[in-house]
Amino acid sequence: MAGHVQDRWFKEEKQSDGTVRRVKTDRHGTGQRYRARYVGPDGTEKSKSFPDRQKRRAEQWLSGIEADMSRGDYIAPDAGRVTFAQYANDWLATQHTDPATRESAEMRLRLHAIPHLGARPMNSFTPSHLRHWLTELEKAGLGASYRRGIFAHVATVFSAAVEDRIIRDNPCRARSVKPPRLVPTQVKPWSAERVWRVRAALPAPYRAMVDVAAGCGLRQGEVFGLAVEDLDLDKGTVHVTRQVKLLRNRPVFAPPKGGKERKAPLPALIGRALVDRLARFPAAEVTLPWATPDGPPRTAMLIFRSPEGLPLNRNRFNDRHWRPALRDAGVETGRGNGMHALRHFYASVLLDAGESIKALSEYLGHHDPGFTLRTYTHLMPSSEARTRTAVDSVWAESNTTDGPETALGDG
Repeated sequence: MAGHVQDRWFKEEKQSDGTVRRVKTDRHGTGQRYRARYVGPDGTEKSKSFPDRQKRRAEQWLSGIEADMSRGDYIAPDAGRVTFAQYANDWLATQHTDPATRESAEMRLRLHAIPHLGARPMNSFTPSHLRHWLTELEKAGLGASYRRGIFAHVATVFSAAVEDRIIRDNPCRARSVKPPRLVPTQVKPWSAERVWRVRAALPAPYRAMVDVAAGCGLRQGEVFGLAVEDLDLDKGTVHVTRQVKLLRNRPVFAPPKGGKERKAPLPALIGRALVDRLARFPAAEVTLPWATPDGPPRTAMLIFRSPEGLPLNRNRFNDRHWRPALRDAGVETGRGNGMHALRHFYASVLLDAGESIKALSEYLGHHDPGFTLRTYTHLMPSSEARTRTAVDSVWAESNTTDGPETALGDG
């Protein structure tokens, strides 16, 4: 057995004749009678008390401890007393992922998890606690996608606690705890007419941003980070090498999403629009830290900047320019009509023209062509339409005057 069971109501005393007799202790009849004691892997003594007539239970508990140690499943009884807030904050401090990802996780845990779960010890959670918490998030009106992201962070915290031997099981993995379900939605790309209306409604220095986003598929932050040196007008290529991100509301240069640089075709008309824009509003050097607020400085000749010559701040740009332009163009300012809608327009144009999913995925900077396919499969021409077009093209090229029967022959 991993330790021994102490009877705190009795002790053994050696008599003058050499015999040993059990005698009552000062605490006989009060408090928990049995204390199961053992030495843990860290060299410290651990114990747990049991009431009268439960010596057998104390022995079974020690046997379980011994079995856990032999299997490598041992968890110190007091390890799980740390609260969710304490452990989550310690976990956040050890994350070395992308700074923006870490900031997003910290914000979601701080605003939506710790206020509900923070004071509870890690080893006291049951699936019902998680179910009630998820219900509260839904009642608060948070979107399903956002709630799903919050749940993923909480589940990751519990998974780390399992690996750190803080708790035995992750309550988020219980069968009765269901992540928020996403309601399937299909991307509805803007019409070209809407794109032109919004473009015209933007202030003149920013209109070419629509050309780059809708004509090359760049994300908003990538448009903000586009520099003169990224344009290869001779080869008709735009190199996407950086974006402008906000970390704790401070701008930094950072790699494109997923850390993946890429290049995309630069159509002649888009290149001409950028040249015209630079003639009216010249580019200027901007220096920002790289990747983190205290990162090494990087300089780029940014094409788009604020009137003060500063890198664009997405929050200010959207509030002061993008949403007013939507309203002036008669477009709703709600979800789905951010600048990201221009990327969807770009994808719809390429797919309608017959571009492959693999090429589109590369141009958009997606990590996996499968993701591109799942996002835009409903925009691809149907097989029936492709069949009709293919057959019609053969008939059109047959140069027959007597119809399909002649082309096919008499057989």
